[in-house]
Amino acid sequence: MTDPKRIDRRTFMKTGALGAAGLSFFPAACAQPESGADGAPAPMAGAGAPLFEISLAQWSLHKALRAEEMTNLEFPVFTKQAWGISAVEYVNSFMREESRDPRYVEELRMITEGEGITNVLIMCDGEGRLGDPDDAARTQAVENHYRWVEIARELGCHSIRVNAASEGDWNTQRDLAADGLGRLTEFGAQADINVIVENHGGISSNGAWLAEVMRTVNHPRCGTLPDFGNFNMGEANGGWYDIYQGVEELMPFAKAVSAKSHNFDADGNERDKDYMRLMRIVLDAGYRGYVGIEYEGNELSESEGISATLDLLKRCREELASEYS
Repeated sequence: MTDPKRIDRRTFMKTGALGAAGLSFFPAACAQPESGADGAPAPMAGAGAPLFEISLAQWSLHKALRAEEMTNLEFPVFTKQAWGISAVEYVNSFMREESRDPRYVEELRMITEGEGITNVLIMCDGEGRLGDPDDAARTQAVENHYRWVEIARELGCHSIRVNAASEGDWNTQRDLAADGLGRLTEFGAQADINVIVENHGGISSNGAWLAEVMRTVNHPRCGTLPDFGNFNMGEANGGWYDIYQGVEELMPFAKAVSAKSHNFDADGNERDKDYMRLMRIVLDAGYRGYVGIEYEGNELSESEGISATLDLLKRCREELASEYS
């Protein structure tokens, strides 16, 4: 029997999101971009096609998911119903155990396929350090990611997002991370899945270092996921890295982009980041794929924060259209 309290929480979540988005119904199917040669979605062609597509990163709803106000299986359809977004990015922690059952993965694939929703990527955390200085631990970390490559393939994703954590000096960490990433990328390439790295703390938030790792791996299936907000290297590594410089350094290798947001002013702009400047950097690099909303603020609810980020990205897309047509 369904827990009535669970229904109440879900109803509250859905009502709040729908109210914030100002939407109540969307058609069950929509056009989806075709894949390019490297597995990343190619830009939609034709007159009036948008400069970039918008997806929703599941982490934007991590509080609701942790509170069991929704499940991983409900996330894709809820995203489409609440915001009209037909592309989603998963976080492995919200299906870590369930996804060991192939029937679960098949159910998720069928749900999204039936609703015309594109599964973009899976963000993978907690599977070990791909740049671990211990050879056995590094190999184990590589192998721990294999199942996420396979799940991503089953879901029709183009990538898994991984981390490049290591330790040691600049060159040591570069070489260790490149070794782990390179081996995982070779496995991913066999499944037509990209392995992409996010600037995610420590030395990986140094754009110059991560770009150097990409050049060291030197594989078309290995790339980056520049995140607008994750440039805190920590005190031991020099504190905050310049976000505009970092995004510019990572964009030549980008196969996805994370539009991290926190707080907004009265005009709907992100208070701490110049989104127009950031999106110009993204577009100047020739990127025309998905830009994923990743709201992580506390001043707005999750649903309100997603809506605010969506509105800001749409405004950037509209205002920049004439510059990049």
